[in-house]
Amino acid sequence: MIYIKASTTSPGAAAWFAAVALVLALVAGGVAHAQEPQRLPTVTLRAGMHNIVAMVARTPEQRAVGLMHRREMATHEGMLFVFEQPAVQCFWMKNTLLPLSIAFIADDGTIVNLADMQPQSLDSHCSSKPVRYALEMNHGWFARRAVGPGFRLAGGPFGN
Repeated sequence: MIYIKASTTSPGAAAWFAAVALVLALVAGGVAHAQEPQRLPTVTLRAGMHNIVAMVARTPEQRAVGLMHRREMATHEGMLFVFEQPAVQCFWMKNTLLPLSIAFIADDGTIVNLADMQPQSLDSHCSSKPVRYALEMNHGWFARRAVGPGFRLAGGPFGN
């Protein structure tokens, strides 16, 4: 909460202080709102017998926020990042509170490479070749299911 006391009798000064207080309140509200985890449409993917409910981040803004500010995520949930064209994709974990594993995925659903990422780190994790997709899951999700490079995901953009 922001409190500004106007110690003048001038109506202009009081109006100015009121306007400043309103702007500060709006900015503070926007900052609090910006730190809420984003909710996006989902797609169901399959890694063998394992189903994944992945939020789909398609726009640059959605991809930039990613899983930031999320304090928990169910075991079967993740986020699929969709890019317009294949390129070497790199990710970092600024403002991301959860440890994550990421799979960089070719157009046909084949995992190209994996990386484990630590919370709130600026370390860069990149695909080993150009890809259009990346899937973030809870840390260790892929390893615990023996899903690695060469494994093909199904569902969503990867077909049956």
